[in-house]
Amino acid sequence: MSVEVNNETDYDVDGALLVRLTNFLFESLFIHPEAELSIVLVDVPAMEKLHVEWMDEPGPTDVLSFPMDELRPGTPGQVSSAGLLGDIVLCPEVAETQGTAAGHGTDGELLLLTTHGVLHLLGYDHAEPDEEKEMFDLQGRLLAEFLEGRASRETRA
Repeated sequence: MSVEVNNETDYDVDGALLVRLTNFLFESLFIHPEAELSIVLVDVPAMEKLHVEWMDEPGPTDVLSFPMDELRPGTPGQVSSAGLLGDIVLCPEVAETQGTAAGHGTDGELLLLTTHGVLHLLGYDHAEPDEEKEMFDLQGRLLAEFLEGRASRETRA
């Protein structure tokens, strides 16, 4: 798997943590090991510009996802096709505000937003109540499993 993290902000973001998370997500969702993903961290003006341009909505947002090859999750017996999963754009400044309000900080919010972005790239959506429940349940389960595994690795270290 190829994950590229490009931080275009002044925020000190743990890119290696985001890569570990995406590796975990790819494995958990049976994504082909040769799939490619790009994560770009941008400042508020850049995110606002993208939000207006692509979503026709004012103001900055926390995460935008731009799918490429329309990959879908695989199954235990069959991984997805190889290809370009797409791009996730994150705004650390918005993540900091949201993470502080939620009580899990900027890193926790960036993990949540990255998980959310990957799920969007894989075709999940939350426009309808049943879709929202499916996506948010999966998002919560995957993030909890990653954080539990991270905590147990840190305890052993």
